[in-house]
Amino acid sequence: MHLLFLSSLLPDGVATTGFEIANAAIVAAYRRQGVRLTIAGFRREGARPAQEGEIDLGTIVLENAAATARQKALWLLGALSSGRTVSAEKLARHSRSGLMRRLAEADPVDGYVLNSVQMPIAYPFLANDKPAIFVAHNVEHRSAEENAANADDPLNRLLYRREARILRREETRICRQAAVVHTLSADDRAGLGLETDRRAVPLALSIGRDGGIADDGVRRHDVGLIGTWSWAPNRVGLDWFLETVVPLLPADVTVAIAGRMDGPPPQVPANVRFVGRVPDAQGFVRASRVVALATKGGTGVQLKTIETFEEGLPAVATPAALRGIDAVPENVRVAYEPQAFADGIAELVAAERAGGAVRLDGARFAERQRAALDAGITRGLAIFAAAACKSSVTTLPDSARTPAPSEVAERISC
Repeated sequence: MHLLFLSSLLPDGVATTGFEIANAAIVAAYRRQGVRLTIAGFRREGARPAQEGEIDLGTIVLENAAATARQKALWLLGALSSGRTVSAEKLARHSRSGLMRRLAEADPVDGYVLNSVQMPIAYPFLANDKPAIFVAHNVEHRSAEENAANADDPLNRLLYRREARILRREETRICRQAAVVHTLSADDRAGLGLETDRRAVPLALSIGRDGGIADDGVRRHDVGLIGTWSWAPNRVGLDWFLETVVPLLPADVTVAIAGRMDGPPPQVPANVRFVGRVPDAQGFVRASRVVALATKGGTGVQLKTIETFEEGLPAVATPAALRGIDAVPENVRVAYEPQAFADGIAELVAAERAGGAVRLDGARFAERQRAALDAGITRGLAIFAAAACKSSVTTLPDSARTPAPSEVAERISC
């Protein structure tokens, strides 16, 4: 089977953001099932050139933090004019014929994997051009609704509400047209209105980090947080942690915060420091005595949660940080309120300082996640193959000969 994986971004060597890490895990799972995958997407400026099996759709600026004020204004004006979301407007660089010429470089394909909503919103015809698998990384309209509720500025609140309306409509359309819908948590099926739809198959995710590396014992800070803080749902959790949890921590507990942020970081006490993007995210979390998983909104799965558990690291987590996790490790404290969160951190930091065995072997957790991911991909491919076989017959003109099963099976087993 040959599928075209359509995403906003091509891989760029080492995955750093949650979106890139999830993409790498999903792509690897398809390839473990024997699927030939061609990846099509855009490149960030300065990213590595497209590799064999990839189609470069052009160089693009995606993150607001890397864009000029003029570029942001052009995106917004374009989105208001076209009726697209701003994120989709950034990708709408090609005409239909122009994009199809580029995608034809993949040779004949059996269908598409639509990786998140941005590409099928920017290019609506992709959702029904061929049989498609839609990977819903989040329930995007819910995230936009949360952003609107948390926005301080009235204009931003209006813009987020507009995005939420468009996303709700487009997610409904894409899910309706797709042969398979993969969500990254079981809860997201309900968010997309697919609770009882057999086409909706949740995917577990495995980061694939090497949790077998020996602990060198070096701790550079007591508490570590890492994330893409320029993404509004992540920033809500960070602000909650800084405003309500940090004041309750013992004064000698040090906190390090890694990751990209729009604008300057907020004012914080002396025991908290921002370190920006780190070259080795795995090394950063390993140098933490405890990981704080302070998610307070959003949808989908928290990749930093999975990475923490695969590393076997002690952590304190909000319930929202545990979406998509069936079994919580013994060295993780679940906290609903700021005081419980701070108490959990203080307990684990004290135990680690005293030499307690608070780190676990995360290999078993990683193996369960990977097995569940492969099972979800396998199930989705079976549903997709049945839909593609039906499409290959029903879309033939009346005068055409119905292909023998062996002919179709050369590409899809019918």
